[in-house]
Amino acid sequence: MTDLRLAIQRFDPSRDPKPRMVEYTVPRRQGMTVLEALLFARDYMDHSIGVRFSCRQASCGSCGMKINGRPRLACYTQVDELGGDSVVAQPMDNYAIIKDLVTDLGSFFQKHAQVTPRLVRSDAREQDNPTKEYLIKPDELSKVLQFTYCIKCGLCTSACPTVATDSKFPGPQALAQAYRYTADVRDQGGAERIESLDSEHGIWRCHFAGSCSYVCPKGVDPALGVQLLKRHVMSGKPPHLAEEASKEYRAPQTQT
Repeated sequence: MTDLRLAIQRFDPSRDPKPRMVEYTVPRRQGMTVLEALLFARDYMDHSIGVRFSCRQASCGSCGMKINGRPRLACYTQVDELGGDSVVAQPMDNYAIIKDLVTDLGSFFQKHAQVTPRLVRSDAREQDNPTKEYLIKPDELSKVLQFTYCIKCGLCTSACPTVATDSKFPGPQALAQAYRYTADVRDQGGAERIESLDSEHGIWRCHFAGSCSYVCPKGVDPALGVQLLKRHVMSGKPPHLAEEASKEYRAPQTQT
């Protein structure tokens, strides 16, 4: 099996005037992931390579980066799947670079926190000291289940063209999580959550490019969540009732 040509974008903003590409030749083996190739280069060729990782099993989202031009998880992407004998690793777009492939996700998590990503009950005392379980039916759970799979890797935000042009836009991850909790029948904080998102820099700034859903490694569809939030606002009803409310806006079909 031929060796792998691994090109890494190197950049330390504290001392480098601009990013540069550095190429390493890494012994290739069957089943090798991009993260394993990066760690080989770091451990045996250049200890200064900056790369972030943790679980190595696509659960923590730490190793998000651009691989051959597309946002991916390095631990989940096998070299063989990419085809060819070369891999190009670059930091994710739309984030400040800390060093090399490591980006600053501070604003990402801040925007996530701003949508109140938790169940909110109107009775604060009951919420802090619950006296019973708050149940959800299987069909109700199915409407929000996919959004619970988000691992906060930031790939969707990296791929979003709106995030690239509007720093106030919450991003697809935050908006999808806003829908996840607002659509949960156990939640009672939807009105406050939506108030700040029903704005020119909120849900209406999304132009439905769909890039966020395309790159999600867990199969979440953030673009769908944003569109469902829009429908909720337009209908003026809770998300679980908005589908029926949206029928009122459909033009009746003319019989011929």
